[in-house]
Amino acid sequence: MNFLHCMTLNAVILTGSLFSFAAKAQEQAPSVMNIHDCMEYAISNSTAMRIQAADRNDEQWQRRQAIIQAFTPYLNAQTYAYNQYGRNLDPETNTYNTVTTFYNGYSVSTGITLFNGFQAVNNIKMADTAMKLGISKEQQEQDRICLATMEAFANVIYWSEMESVLKEQVETARIALERAVRQEELGQKGHADVVQMESELAKQEYQLINSSNEKKNALITLKDVMYWPYDEELLLDTEIAAPRCEDVDMLNLEGNAKALLPSARIASLQLRNATLDLKSARRAYSPSLGLYGGWSTTYYTYPGLSDYTAVSFKEQFKNNGGEYIQVQLSIPFFDQFKRRTTLQKKKNAVVRAEAEYDQAMRDIENEVRRAVNDRNGANAAFRQAERLAEVQQEAYRLSNKQFEKGMISAIEYQSASQTYLNATAEKLNSLLKLYIKDAVVRYYGGESYIKQQNQ
Repeated sequence: MNFLHCMTLNAVILTGSLFSFAAKAQEQAPSVMNIHDCMEYAISNSTAMRIQAADRNDEQWQRRQAIIQAFTPYLNAQTYAYNQYGRNLDPETNTYNTVTTFYNGYSVSTGITLFNGFQAVNNIKMADTAMKLGISKEQQEQDRICLATMEAFANVIYWSEMESVLKEQVETARIALERAVRQEELGQKGHADVVQMESELAKQEYQLINSSNEKKNALITLKDVMYWPYDEELLLDTEIAAPRCEDVDMLNLEGNAKALLPSARIASLQLRNATLDLKSARRAYSPSLGLYGGWSTTYYTYPGLSDYTAVSFKEQFKNNGGEYIQVQLSIPFFDQFKRRTTLQKKKNAVVRAEAEYDQAMRDIENEVRRAVNDRNGANAAFRQAERLAEVQQEAYRLSNKQFEKGMISAIEYQSASQTYLNATAEKLNSLLKLYIKDAVVRYYGGESYIKQQNQ
């Protein structure tokens, strides 16, 4: 098979068992799925993405709560009822007695913090940072799933194509064996040549069985990454073109990676969160000012006194009512060094976050340079493997004709067949490596894996 810059393979049939959470997505899946469709399906059915979505929902509610706590007062309503026995205070005379008394009370209270060292505003910023952090983690998980899907998809392509090539070689070896048997009968070849051809056929069949098993394992891995129902049929459009591998500006690529990668944003947001947490700890030393108000009333009677005539509930409800307004200033002086310990821990947290941020930036620089170097090396290897495969294909074709005419031995023909197979496998392997490594470089440049496949 002659491979140029573009390789087209036949559709591969996948099978598997149904997960209940994937049923709806399966109904909407296209009949033939390319690598982009597989990525979308994997993202929509991933349990990790569902967990990330739940975490992000929590963070959104935390942000709403921080905003409400900062700008709205609280409001409480309360009621109670109880009997008091033994010695107690008479609410009418304000003297002690031993009469059983029934109490019933109602109250409403409200309050708002006017100033607490801007902690409320700081909490809003922290909640907003946490929400952005969750979005970045969700994007990071999505990119991880896409890369895993791409690698699994590439393995399916490799073993499917190897199976196809080996099927051709098995058929060629079978025809060559039949020809050698006839030539032996005519006295044109010896029995040793026939045995050698039987050995070649057995070897090719053995390699075909191994390739078929590897393809099945690759399909299982792909279905696992995609969360594809195991018992459902899946058709894959496995057309992949060799990338162009354009030259890149290393400094510009590093800058894009540091600005756009989810891992870089996560490190930056974690540092920002640690800084805000430190500010919050420092503001715990600030005084706080609050405004509070409320209203309450009570009703009582003496159920143990038969000759007692109680004032009506309506009248007591009105007469016993009272209101209050309170302004409270709280100044912290000494709390057994709790605030100081907390402050020191927050300072250490900032130091750790700064170090982790610096390390993350260093790791990104290293990953970008390594990715570009690997991509360039893979590109050179693919071009060389491509030329070698073309030469070996022609050499195999000539060897096949020479063997038919008895110009070379079975051993020489067998060697040419194996060399052609190895060259074909190396070319396919180098193409898939180049495809993935180029996708990684483009990812560092700001193109997500799934967007690359949609172009």
